[in-house]
Amino acid sequence: MTLSAGSRIGLAGAAVVGVAFGMARYAYGLTLPDIREDLGLSELVLGLISSATFAGYLVGLLLAGRLAIRYGSRAPTTAGGACGALGAVIVTVAQPPWLLAVGAILAGSAGGLVWAPYSDIVTRSVPGPQQPRALAMITTGTSGGLVLLGGLAVLAALGSWRLVWAGVALAAVAAAVVNLRLVPRTRPEPRPDGPARASSLARALRVPAAYSVVYFAVVVIYFTYAADVVAGGALPAAAVPMLYAAIGFSGMVAVATGSVARRLGSPKVAALCLLTVGVALALLGFASDSLLGIIVSACIFGVGYMTGSAVLAVWTAELVPDRAGAAFTGCLVVGALSSVAAPALAGAVIPGLGLGTLLVVTAAVSLLSGVALILHGASHRPTGADTGP
Repeated sequence: MTLSAGSRIGLAGAAVVGVAFGMARYAYGLTLPDIREDLGLSELVLGLISSATFAGYLVGLLLAGRLAIRYGSRAPTTAGGACGALGAVIVTVAQPPWLLAVGAILAGSAGGLVWAPYSDIVTRSVPGPQQPRALAMITTGTSGGLVLLGGLAVLAALGSWRLVWAGVALAAVAAAVVNLRLVPRTRPEPRPDGPARASSLARALRVPAAYSVVYFAVVVIYFTYAADVVAGGALPAAAVPMLYAAIGFSGMVAVATGSVARRLGSPKVAALCLLTVGVALALLGFASDSLLGIIVSACIFGVGYMTGSAVLAVWTAELVPDRAGAAFTGCLVVGALSSVAAPALAGAVIPGLGLGTLLVVTAAVSLLSGVALILHGASHRPTGADTGP
């Protein structure tokens, strides 16, 4: 059976993004307790390395555009696959903290390099009607990566945390090979940004950029503290792998984001994602002692998290189809800055508020932002628009 261009690129992109985001980006947090115990590192050193991985992600985002302009949009996805594989190998064998940091930063940069370029690849290589589905499929690859990461965590429990990173390295190599075989090479198209064009892009992206600020902040709070909630609730050791697997499995529904966005509109889907993540955060804060409550929270979060990522790719491509990669990158950079700031702010207020209260407050921010986005969409609905079924 011959696959369509959208399916080929969607599958390859899902593999690469799934490894870079679903595995390489979250493997450090998953293995952090074992790294702390095995290497005897202080909380300060571990925290600095964690922050450095976000810096690597930001650098990857900024480098992706330059690589695409010079070598074509497939080039940064290839570079990202190489960084993910090399970084995971380095972490696998690391003993001194500096080598661990180098590997973790390289692995973290992979996500920034690979994600946004697929927006340009899809808009230039896939027929228009297939584009939303392909973009949603690529983003939903993160779900598959999280499921694999959860499986590696179970395997590592029987051996060493280094097995997780070895598995990430192998997956990165396999995904890179698939990417080279299925994704066509695109010609470089230098598009220097003048002030007027940059200003026009910023105006077009005001609402999705605001969404990115809230979405990435609340998502990173969930991922940062979910494992702490599980550990503090005297739940079984298998609860953490189950958490990641539940997020991954439930997030696979995001493959339908393109179809849903066509029916409801991307802004409304984004708003519903904020509401969904808000519910998951509230449940995490209130049901920290219940394994069932944690798993239900993870399943709800998986839907909101993955659909929220997918709709951002679809939304930016709809708004700026001729510069989809640049538009998506802009929103991801804003979201990355928010991701760096949110944990720092959370860490400052937890001693006074407590973790449970922080999660509930974050849930309220997500819920109120979702309502605000719905109201914004309603207020900007064209007069006389068809509101019938």
